[in-house]
Amino acid sequence: MKSILEIMRTSAVIPVIAIDKLEHAVPLAKALVAGGIRVLEVTLRTEHGLPAIRAIAEQVPDAIVGVGTLTSPEEFVASRDAGAVFGVSPGLTSALIAAAKSSGLPLLPGVMTPSEVMAAREAGFRQLKLFPAVPAGGVGMLNAIAGPLADVTFCPTGGISQETASQFLACKNVACVGGSWLTPKNAIEIGDWNKITALAKAASALRP
Repeated sequence: MKSILEIMRTSAVIPVIAIDKLEHAVPLAKALVAGGIRVLEVTLRTEHGLPAIRAIAEQVPDAIVGVGTLTSPEEFVASRDAGAVFGVSPGLTSALIAAAKSSGLPLLPGVMTPSEVMAAREAGFRQLKLFPAVPAGGVGMLNAIAGPLADVTFCPTGGISQETASQFLACKNVACVGGSWLTPKNAIEIGDWNKITALAKAASALRP
């Protein structure tokens, strides 16, 4: 099993994926992988989240499938059993900490303030998701945190685009960024997988 840090360093961008139709899951994952984006965060924001994770894990072997929007403890085991190899949450609570430890599912928890970073760090987490990244202060916040909390690595997510991603990736405490621009709903709806692959290639090029 890969560590969270190893997973974060695999792709410059982790696409945040919400599956509205289950039949889109596998071709979408294949299109992203074809463009060099292997780490995928399939969220539980729709009813198709877990089935999509299972389908991708079974049919797209080059993908590293994670589960996003973990907000309750029972979701950890269900996601792990569906094939997810890491989890992402928008925040962190004592219940989620316990669930991560008991399930064995590596967790990338969300934080927004320096106090939340310190609390997550005390709980044993050194890899965190700054969320929502732009409202939380963006690049300025990340650079400010890098001084007093130098041993923490971030995946900023929320409000980042293809145009601004490189600014975040240039921060010394950022391993990757999260974003939904790789999976535009209009392209998915019409099955324009070539467009998805092109977006993935452009995202892959953000990291030399």
